[in-house]
Amino acid sequence: MSLFFIAGIGVAVFIEFLLISKKPQSVSDRILALWMFLIIVHLFLFNLYYTGDMYDVPFLLGLEHPLPLLHGVFLFYYVSFVTGQLPRNRTILLLHLLPAGIMYGYLLVFFILPLTADQKIAVYRAGGAGYEWFNLVKLYAVTISGVAYVIVSAVMLRRHRIAVRDRFSDLDKVSLRWLEILTYGMGGIWLLLLLFRTEPLTFSGVVVFVFLIGFFGVRQGNIFAHANARPGPASPKDESDVQGTELPDMQSETAEHRKKYTKSGLRDDAADDLHAALIALMVEDELYQKSDLSIHDLASRLGVHPNHLSQVINQREQKNFHDFVNFYRIQAFKRQIKARKNQQFTLLSIAYDCGFSSKSSFNRVFKNQTGQTPSQFTASLSRDQI
Repeated sequence: MSLFFIAGIGVAVFIEFLLISKKPQSVSDRILALWMFLIIVHLFLFNLYYTGDMYDVPFLLGLEHPLPLLHGVFLFYYVSFVTGQLPRNRTILLLHLLPAGIMYGYLLVFFILPLTADQKIAVYRAGGAGYEWFNLVKLYAVTISGVAYVIVSAVMLRRHRIAVRDRFSDLDKVSLRWLEILTYGMGGIWLLLLLFRTEPLTFSGVVVFVFLIGFFGVRQGNIFAHANARPGPASPKDESDVQGTELPDMQSETAEHRKKYTKSGLRDDAADDLHAALIALMVEDELYQKSDLSIHDLASRLGVHPNHLSQVINQREQKNFHDFVNFYRIQAFKRQIKARKNQQFTLLSIAYDCGFSSKSSFNRVFKNQTGQTPSQFTASLSRDQI
Protein backbone atom coordinates (compact mmCIF):
# COMPACT_ATOMS: atom_id res chain seq x y z
CA MET A 1 0.00 0.00 0.00
CA SER A 2 2.89 2.34 0.73
CA LEU A 3 3.96 2.06 -2.92
CA PHE A 4 0.55 3.41 -3.91
CA PHE A 5 1.07 6.51 -1.76
CA ILE A 6 4.61 6.93 -3.10
CA ALA A 7 3.21 6.76 -6.64
CA GLY A 8 0.75 9.50 -5.72
CA ILE A 9 3.58 11.65 -4.38
CA GLY A 10 5.57 11.08 -7.59
CA VAL A 11 2.66 12.14 -9.81
CA ALA A 12 2.04 15.18 -7.60
CA VAL A 13 5.70 16.20 -7.86
CA PHE A 14 5.52 15.89 -11.66
CA ILE A 15 2.36 18.07 -11.75
CA GLU A 16 4.07 20.59 -9.48
CA PHE A 17 7.03 20.76 -11.87
CA LEU A 18 4.69 21.41 -14.81
CA LEU A 19 2.93 24.17 -12.91
CA ILE A 20 6.00 26.03 -11.67
CA SER A 21 7.69 25.80 -15.09
CA LYS A 22 4.68 27.29 -16.88
CA LYS A 23 5.42 30.79 -18.21
CA PRO A 24 3.76 33.17 -17.76
CA GLN A 25 1.82 32.17 -14.68
CA SER A 26 -1.59 33.50 -13.76
CA VAL A 27 -2.73 33.94 -10.16
CA SER A 28 -4.79 30.76 -10.44
CA ASP A 29 -1.68 28.87 -11.65
CA ARG A 30 0.19 29.97 -8.53
CA ILE A 31 -2.71 28.95 -6.31
CA LEU A 32 -2.84 25.50 -7.91
CA ALA A 33 0.94 25.16 -7.56
CA LEU A 34 0.77 26.04 -3.85
CA TRP A 35 -2.12 23.63 -3.37
CA MET A 36 -0.24 20.84 -5.12
CA PHE A 37 2.78 21.49 -2.89
CA LEU A 38 0.48 21.23 0.12
CA ILE A 39 -0.82 17.88 -1.16
CA ILE A 40 2.75 16.63 -1.66
CA VAL A 41 3.68 17.56 1.92
CA HIS A 42 0.48 16.04 3.31
CA LEU A 43 0.91 12.75 1.41
CA PHE A 44 4.58 12.61 2.41
CA LEU A 45 3.80 13.07 6.10
CA PHE A 46 0.99 10.53 6.02
CA ASN A 47 3.19 7.97 4.28
CA LEU A 48 5.81 8.42 7.00
CA TYR A 49 3.09 7.84 9.59
CA TYR A 50 1.66 4.85 7.68
CA THR A 51 5.04 3.10 7.42
CA GLY A 52 6.09 4.01 10.96
CA ASP A 53 9.04 6.03 9.72
CA MET A 54 7.56 9.17 11.28
CA TYR A 55 8.98 8.09 14.62
CA ASP A 56 12.47 8.25 13.13
CA VAL A 57 11.95 11.98 12.50
CA PRO A 58 10.06 13.11 15.64
CA PHE A 59 10.62 16.81 14.83
CA LEU A 60 7.97 16.40 12.10
CA LEU A 61 5.34 15.08 14.50
CA GLY A 62 2.27 17.34 14.65
CA LEU A 63 2.92 19.22 11.40
CA GLU A 64 0.18 17.32 9.59
CA HIS A 65 -2.73 18.14 11.91
CA PRO A 66 -3.79 21.57 10.53
CA LEU A 67 -3.22 20.65 6.87
CA PRO A 68 -6.76 19.29 6.22
CA LEU A 69 -8.09 22.76 7.04
CA LEU A 70 -6.20 24.20 4.07
CA HIS A 71 -7.38 21.97 1.21
CA GLY A 72 -10.89 23.38 1.17
CA VAL A 73 -9.48 26.90 1.34
CA PHE A 74 -7.27 26.37 -1.72
CA LEU A 75 -10.18 24.83 -3.63
CA PHE A 76 -12.21 27.95 -2.80
CA TYR A 77 -9.33 30.23 -3.81
CA TYR A 78 -8.85 28.44 -7.12
CA VAL A 79 -12.54 28.46 -8.05
CA SER A 80 -12.87 32.12 -7.03
CA PHE A 81 -9.95 33.31 -9.16
CA VAL A 82 -10.74 31.21 -12.24
CA THR A 83 -14.42 32.18 -12.33
CA GLY A 84 -13.83 35.81 -11.36
CA GLN A 85 -16.05 35.63 -8.28
CA LEU A 86 -13.78 37.43 -5.86
CA PRO A 87 -14.74 39.73 -2.98
CA ARG A 88 -14.15 43.40 -3.66
CA ASN A 89 -11.73 43.49 -0.72
CA ARG A 90 -9.33 40.66 -1.51
CA THR A 91 -7.58 40.92 1.84
CA ILE A 92 -10.65 39.17 3.27
CA LEU A 93 -9.40 36.03 1.53
CA LEU A 94 -6.60 35.81 4.11
CA LEU A 95 -9.17 35.24 6.85
CA HIS A 96 -9.84 31.79 5.43
CA LEU A 97 -6.33 30.79 6.55
CA LEU A 98 -7.08 31.78 10.15
CA PRO A 99 -8.39 28.39 11.44
CA ALA A 100 -5.24 26.58 10.28
CA GLY A 101 -3.12 29.39 11.73
CA ILE A 102 -4.88 29.10 15.09
CA MET A 103 -4.33 25.36 15.12
CA TYR A 104 -0.63 25.76 14.37
CA GLY A 105 -0.47 28.37 17.11
CA TYR A 106 -1.96 25.92 19.59
CA LEU A 107 0.46 23.17 18.52
CA LEU A 108 3.38 25.55 18.93
CA VAL A 109 3.50 24.46 22.55
CA PHE A 110 3.95 20.87 21.42
CA PHE A 111 6.67 21.90 18.97
CA ILE A 112 8.76 24.04 21.32
CA LEU A 113 8.30 22.34 24.70
CA PRO A 114 11.47 20.64 25.87
CA LEU A 115 9.94 17.21 25.32
CA THR A 116 12.27 14.43 24.40
CA ALA A 117 11.73 12.57 21.17
CA ASP A 118 10.51 9.58 23.17
CA GLN A 119 7.91 11.74 24.96
CA LYS A 120 6.52 13.11 21.69
CA ILE A 121 6.40 9.62 20.23
CA ALA A 122 4.61 8.39 23.36
CA VAL A 123 1.91 11.03 22.87
CA TYR A 124 1.35 9.74 19.33
CA ARG A 125 1.40 6.08 20.28
CA ALA A 126 -1.16 6.79 23.00
CA GLY A 127 -3.54 8.28 20.43
CA GLY A 128 -2.91 11.89 21.39
CA ALA A 129 -2.97 11.51 25.17
CA GLY A 130 -3.27 14.95 26.74
CA TYR A 131 -4.66 16.40 23.52
CA GLU A 132 -8.12 14.80 23.57
CA TRP A 133 -9.97 18.12 23.34
CA PHE A 134 -7.70 19.24 20.54
CA ASN A 135 -8.45 16.08 18.55
CA LEU A 136 -12.20 16.49 19.08
CA VAL A 137 -12.20 20.14 17.99
CA LYS A 138 -9.98 19.27 15.04
CA LEU A 139 -12.39 16.53 13.93
CA TYR A 140 -15.38 18.88 13.85
CA ALA A 141 -13.39 21.77 12.35
CA VAL A 142 -11.98 19.65 9.53
CA THR A 143 -15.38 18.09 8.75
CA ILE A 144 -17.27 21.38 8.73
CA SER A 145 -14.52 23.15 6.77
CA GLY A 146 -14.26 20.47 4.10
CA VAL A 147 -17.99 20.12 3.51
CA ALA A 148 -18.59 23.90 3.57
CA TYR A 149 -15.89 24.74 1.04
CA VAL A 150 -17.00 22.00 -1.36
CA ILE A 151 -20.60 23.27 -1.19
CA VAL A 152 -19.56 26.91 -1.64
CA SER A 153 -17.32 26.00 -4.58
CA ALA A 154 -20.12 23.97 -6.20
CA VAL A 155 -22.51 26.93 -5.84
CA MET A 156 -19.94 29.24 -7.41
CA LEU A 157 -19.53 26.86 -10.35
CA ARG A 158 -23.30 26.71 -10.85
CA ARG A 159 -23.43 30.51 -10.81
CA HIS A 160 -20.61 30.58 -13.34
CA ARG A 161 -22.42 28.15 -15.68
CA ILE A 162 -25.46 30.42 -15.66
CA ALA A 163 -23.40 33.56 -16.21
CA VAL A 164 -21.34 32.29 -19.16
CA ARG A 165 -24.49 31.36 -21.06
CA ASP A 166 -25.41 35.02 -21.03
CA ARG A 167 -21.99 36.07 -22.33
CA PHE A 168 -20.58 33.44 -24.70
CA SER A 169 -21.93 31.62 -27.72
CA ASP A 170 -19.32 28.84 -27.52
CA LEU A 171 -19.04 27.26 -24.09
CA ASP A 172 -16.20 24.86 -24.89
CA LYS A 173 -13.52 27.51 -24.46
CA VAL A 174 -14.94 28.73 -21.15
CA SER A 175 -16.07 25.37 -19.84
CA LEU A 176 -14.87 24.62 -16.33
CA ARG A 177 -15.29 20.86 -16.35
CA TRP A 178 -11.76 20.84 -14.95
CA LEU A 179 -12.99 22.72 -11.87
CA GLU A 180 -15.98 20.45 -11.54
CA ILE A 181 -13.61 17.49 -11.39
CA LEU A 182 -11.58 19.19 -8.67
CA THR A 183 -14.65 20.20 -6.67
CA TYR A 184 -16.49 16.90 -6.82
CA GLY A 185 -13.22 15.01 -6.35
CA MET A 186 -12.69 16.92 -3.12
CA GLY A 187 -16.28 16.17 -2.19
CA GLY A 188 -15.57 12.47 -2.69
CA ILE A 189 -12.56 12.64 -0.35
CA TRP A 190 -14.59 14.28 2.40
CA LEU A 191 -17.34 11.70 1.86
CA LEU A 192 -14.80 8.93 2.44
CA LEU A 193 -13.68 10.68 5.60
CA LEU A 194 -17.23 11.11 6.90
CA LEU A 195 -18.37 7.56 6.10
CA PHE A 196 -15.34 5.51 7.06
CA ARG A 197 -13.04 7.76 9.14
CA THR A 198 -10.00 5.69 8.21
CA GLU A 199 -6.94 7.63 7.12
CA PRO A 200 -5.51 5.01 4.72
CA LEU A 201 -8.78 4.97 2.75
CA THR A 202 -9.07 8.76 2.83
CA PHE A 203 -5.51 9.26 1.59
CA SER A 204 -6.07 6.61 -1.06
CA GLY A 205 -8.82 8.95 -2.25
CA VAL A 206 -6.27 11.79 -2.23
CA VAL A 207 -3.94 9.75 -4.46
CA VAL A 208 -6.78 9.05 -6.90
CA PHE A 209 -7.56 12.78 -6.79
CA VAL A 210 -3.97 13.55 -7.80
CA PHE A 211 -4.17 11.05 -10.65
CA LEU A 212 -7.36 12.75 -11.86
CA ILE A 213 -5.68 16.16 -11.78
CA GLY A 214 -2.80 14.79 -13.82
CA PHE A 215 -5.01 12.97 -16.34
CA PHE A 216 -7.54 15.71 -16.99
CA GLY A 217 -4.95 18.46 -16.69
CA VAL A 218 -2.86 16.95 -19.47
CA ARG A 219 -5.95 16.08 -21.51
CA GLN A 220 -7.26 19.62 -21.34
CA GLY A 221 -3.94 21.03 -22.45
CA ASN A 222 -3.56 24.64 -21.44
CA ILE A 223 -3.83 24.04 -17.70
CA PHE A 224 -0.18 22.96 -17.71
CA ALA A 225 0.89 24.28 -21.13
CA HIS A 226 3.06 27.32 -21.72
CA ALA A 227 1.26 30.37 -23.03
CA ASN A 228 2.97 30.18 -26.40
CA ALA A 229 1.81 26.61 -26.89
CA ARG A 230 -1.78 27.48 -27.65
CA PRO A 231 -3.93 24.66 -29.01
CA GLY A 232 -5.12 24.92 -32.58
CA PRO A 233 -8.66 24.45 -33.83
CA ALA A 234 -10.42 21.51 -32.25
CA SER A 235 -10.24 18.36 -34.30
CA PRO A 236 -13.43 16.50 -35.17
CA LYS A 237 -12.51 13.76 -32.71
CA ASP A 238 -11.75 16.13 -29.87
CA GLU A 239 -14.63 15.94 -27.43
CA SER A 240 -12.89 17.37 -24.37
CA ASP A 241 -13.54 20.78 -22.94
CA VAL A 242 -10.76 23.30 -22.55
CA GLN A 243 -10.38 25.42 -19.47
CA GLY A 244 -10.77 29.07 -20.25
CA THR A 245 -8.64 31.86 -18.94
CA GLU A 246 -9.56 33.63 -15.75
CA LEU A 247 -12.78 35.47 -16.34
CA PRO A 248 -13.56 39.02 -15.23
CA ASP A 249 -15.88 39.64 -12.34
CA MET A 250 -19.36 38.59 -13.42
CA GLN A 251 -21.19 39.06 -10.14
CA SER A 252 -22.75 42.35 -11.22
CA GLU A 253 -24.20 40.79 -14.37
CA THR A 254 -25.69 37.78 -12.62
CA ALA A 255 -27.10 40.02 -9.91
CA GLU A 256 -28.87 42.13 -12.52
CA HIS A 257 -30.37 39.05 -14.11
CA ARG A 258 -31.73 37.96 -10.77
CA LYS A 259 -33.29 41.35 -10.23
CA LYS A 260 -34.94 41.03 -13.66
CA TYR A 261 -33.26 44.23 -14.84
CA THR A 262 -35.48 46.45 -12.69
CA LYS A 263 -32.75 49.09 -12.47
CA SER A 264 -31.31 48.84 -15.96
CA GLY A 265 -32.81 52.15 -17.17
CA LEU A 266 -33.59 50.69 -20.61
CA ARG A 267 -36.97 52.01 -21.82
CA ASP A 268 -39.38 49.76 -23.70
CA ASP A 269 -39.14 51.73 -26.94
CA ALA A 270 -35.35 51.62 -26.80
CA ALA A 271 -35.50 47.88 -26.09
CA ASP A 272 -37.74 47.37 -29.14
CA ASP A 273 -35.33 49.29 -31.37
CA LEU A 274 -32.36 47.36 -30.01
CA HIS A 275 -34.15 44.07 -30.56
CA ALA A 276 -34.94 44.94 -34.17
CA ALA A 277 -31.34 46.01 -34.80
CA LEU A 278 -30.09 42.81 -33.20
CA ILE A 279 -32.25 40.56 -35.39
CA ALA A 280 -31.23 42.46 -38.51
CA LEU A 281 -27.56 42.09 -37.60
CA MET A 282 -27.88 38.36 -37.04
CA VAL A 283 -29.89 37.73 -40.22
CA GLU A 284 -28.14 40.08 -42.64
CA ASP A 285 -24.54 40.01 -41.37
CA GLU A 286 -24.68 36.38 -40.14
CA LEU A 287 -22.53 37.16 -37.13
CA TYR A 288 -23.39 33.77 -35.68
CA GLN A 289 -20.76 32.34 -38.04
CA LYS A 290 -18.07 33.78 -35.72
CA SER A 291 -17.38 30.78 -33.50
CA ASP A 292 -16.10 32.77 -30.54
CA LEU A 293 -18.82 35.44 -30.71
CA SER A 294 -19.45 36.98 -27.28
CA ILE A 295 -22.06 39.37 -26.02
CA HIS A 296 -19.37 42.05 -25.77
CA ASP A 297 -18.59 41.63 -29.50
CA LEU A 298 -22.25 41.97 -30.42
CA ALA A 299 -22.85 44.89 -28.05
CA SER A 300 -19.87 46.69 -29.56
CA ARG A 301 -21.31 46.28 -33.08
CA LEU A 302 -24.63 47.66 -31.86
CA GLY A 303 -23.08 50.43 -29.77
CA VAL A 304 -24.87 49.46 -26.54
CA HIS A 305 -23.93 48.23 -23.09
CA PRO A 306 -23.66 44.40 -22.86
CA ASN A 307 -26.08 44.37 -19.93
CA HIS A 308 -28.75 46.11 -22.03
CA LEU A 309 -28.23 43.65 -24.86
CA SER A 310 -28.45 40.74 -22.45
CA GLN A 311 -31.69 42.19 -21.07
CA VAL A 312 -33.23 42.43 -24.55
CA ILE A 313 -32.25 38.85 -25.44
CA ASN A 314 -33.55 37.49 -22.14
CA GLN A 315 -36.83 39.40 -22.24
CA ARG A 316 -37.66 39.56 -25.96
CA GLU A 317 -36.31 36.18 -27.03
CA GLN A 318 -36.79 34.31 -23.74
CA LYS A 319 -33.31 32.88 -24.21
CA ASN A 320 -29.84 33.39 -22.85
CA PHE A 321 -27.12 34.63 -25.22
CA HIS A 322 -25.70 31.16 -25.83
CA ASP A 323 -29.06 29.66 -26.85
CA PHE A 324 -29.96 32.76 -28.89
CA VAL A 325 -26.84 32.63 -31.08
CA ASN A 326 -26.91 28.86 -31.45
CA PHE A 327 -30.53 28.99 -32.57
CA TYR A 328 -29.35 30.89 -35.65
CA ARG A 329 -26.48 28.43 -36.15
CA ILE A 330 -28.87 25.47 -36.08
CA GLN A 331 -31.26 27.17 -38.50
CA ALA A 332 -28.36 27.93 -40.86
CA PHE A 333 -27.21 24.31 -40.63
CA LYS A 334 -30.69 23.06 -41.50
CA ARG A 335 -30.85 25.34 -44.52
CA GLN A 336 -27.43 24.31 -45.76
CA ILE A 337 -27.94 20.59 -45.27
CA LYS A 338 -31.07 20.76 -47.43
CA ALA A 339 -29.23 22.44 -50.32
CA ARG A 340 -28.13 19.97 -52.98
CA LYS A 341 -24.88 21.85 -53.58
CA ASN A 342 -23.78 21.00 -50.02
CA GLN A 343 -24.36 17.25 -50.21
CA GLN A 344 -20.68 16.72 -51.01
CA PHE A 345 -19.68 18.13 -47.61
CA THR A 346 -19.69 16.36 -44.26
CA LEU A 347 -22.11 17.36 -41.53
CA LEU A 348 -19.23 18.59 -39.42
CA SER A 349 -17.76 20.83 -42.11
CA ILE A 350 -21.17 22.46 -42.60
CA ALA A 351 -21.48 22.87 -38.83
CA TYR A 352 -18.11 24.65 -38.74
CA ASP A 353 -19.30 27.01 -41.49
CA CYS A 354 -22.32 27.83 -39.36
CA GLY A 355 -20.18 28.89 -36.40
CA PHE A 356 -19.66 25.76 -34.32
CA SER A 357 -16.13 25.16 -33.10
CA SER A 358 -16.17 21.46 -32.21
CA LYS A 359 -18.05 18.25 -32.86
CA SER A 360 -19.06 17.91 -29.22
CA SER A 361 -20.60 21.37 -28.95
CA PHE A 362 -22.42 20.96 -32.28
CA ASN A 363 -23.92 17.61 -31.30
CA ARG A 364 -24.88 18.84 -27.86
CA VAL A 365 -26.56 22.03 -29.06
CA PHE A 366 -28.35 20.32 -31.97
CA LYS A 367 -29.78 17.61 -29.71
CA ASN A 368 -30.87 20.17 -27.09
CA GLN A 369 -32.66 22.38 -29.63
CA THR A 370 -34.19 19.76 -31.94
CA GLY A 371 -34.48 16.60 -29.85
CA GLN A 372 -32.55 14.75 -32.57
CA THR A 373 -28.93 14.08 -33.38
CA PRO A 374 -27.63 15.62 -36.64
CA SER A 375 -27.51 12.14 -38.20
CA GLN A 376 -31.12 11.43 -37.24
CA PHE A 377 -32.18 14.76 -38.70
CA THR A 378 -30.44 14.17 -42.04
CA ALA A 379 -31.82 10.63 -42.17
CA SER A 380 -35.34 12.00 -41.76
CA LEU A 381 -34.68 14.39 -44.65
CA SER A 382 -33.62 11.49 -46.86
CA ARG A 383 -36.83 9.60 -46.06
CA ASP A 384 -38.93 12.67 -46.90
CA GLN A 385 -37.23 12.98 -50.27
CA ILE A 386 -37.96 9.38 -51.26
